Amino acid sequence: MTLEALATKVVEAAESAGVDFMAVGAIAAGAYGVPRSTRDVDLLVAVNVAGGLGALIVNLEPFVEFDSQVVFDTLTWGPRHVGHSRSSPPFKVELFEVIDDPFVQSEFARRQQVFVPMLGRATWLPTPEDVIVQKLRWGRNKDLDDARDVLAVQGPETLDMAYIEGWCARHGTTDRLQTALAGIPPL
Repeated sequence: MTLEALATKVVEAAESAGVDFMAVGAIAAGAYGVPRSTRDVDLLVAVNVAGGLGALIVNLEPFVEFDSQVVFDTLTWGPRHVGHSRSSPPFKVELFEVIDDPFVQSEFARRQQVFVPMLGRATWLPTPEDVIVQKLRWGRNKDLDDARDVLAVQGPETLDMAYIEGWCARHGTTDRLQTALAGIPPL
């Protein structure tokens, strides 16, 4: 199974389970910026539907084997359910629970349906501004590159830069934002 086919199955499983969700990580960054190679599918999932997350995991069971232990994200300490595809090559599937973190709450409330070329269909994504803020917050090299690429493709002039700058100030990532902006190649 390809990553694209697995990602489509994950999105369809979330829709079937009736949970509120959005695709995050490389899928969201690639939809707004420059697509890059990835070996995982990441969803941010609301736990506001009783049994919804469990139903999603059950729906994915034919395709994904989830670890029995929940792990915690090292940045926000939110619960994360990690699984691996049953197909070859193996791909990782991570289901992040929406937590009571002000940014995560804002990001999720602002989600929107967007056509995702990788999936060949529309699905729920964070806004481009929220992708940038989250990628700067995570701060790994690939995340910083993704933030710069979303800024470059979308154009700072079309983005709500006050929103981005406000969250960067709260997260202490203003220097990362300035570096990303300075790294945008001239036209």
